[in-house]
Amino acid sequence: MDDFELLDRWRRGDLTAANQLLKRHFDALYRFFTNKVADHADDLIQATMMACVRGRDSFRKECGFRSYLFIVARHEFYRWIKKNHRSREVFDPELMSVADLQPSPSSAVARRKEQRLLLLALRQIPMELQIVLELHYWENLSTRELAEVMEIPQGTVKSRLRRAREALEQAMEGLSESPQQLRSTIDDLERWVAGIRENFGAAEG
Repeated sequence: MDDFELLDRWRRGDLTAANQLLKRHFDALYRFFTNKVADHADDLIQATMMACVRGRDSFRKECGFRSYLFIVARHEFYRWIKKNHRSREVFDPELMSVADLQPSPSSAVARRKEQRLLLLALRQIPMELQIVLELHYWENLSTRELAEVMEIPQGTVKSRLRRAREALEQAMEGLSESPQQLRSTIDDLERWVAGIRENFGAAEG
């Protein structure tokens, strides 16, 4: 049974379908929220799934479910920030970073210094760049899916990813303990990213 059919069954009150859909996508949502607002990840996962149910009728049918899920997750995350950080008159995710709101990340998924450096650096770059990098590396979203989630043209995705990587390297340069640690993290970035993805599952369990 595909995701949209499960979602429609959930809307009709089928709790078995609800549990199946949540189980299928919980890990991805957990990864999405944990390096941003770890203490509130469970609440935001629940809010995202409920928003998916409520927004089903207005959803663009040409999108796949993963795009829909992360579109909603991104909006719920920004809604949560606006609600819980009202002292900030202007919220701009293209300029503000997660570290501006919550300096200390969860260390549960960082097993090596390189992984911790990477997680810290992701939190230092603007949220829109953090999200596009994490969805690219951790969820393997396609160019089309990234464009749908980030609400940008497909032709902009590559330049957005390039800008995000440049910002990430600059952040790591400022945070690294040594040139050797920086070089190790940058040169083997995909391996460290993959290791963090695996660690998310272990931390969650």
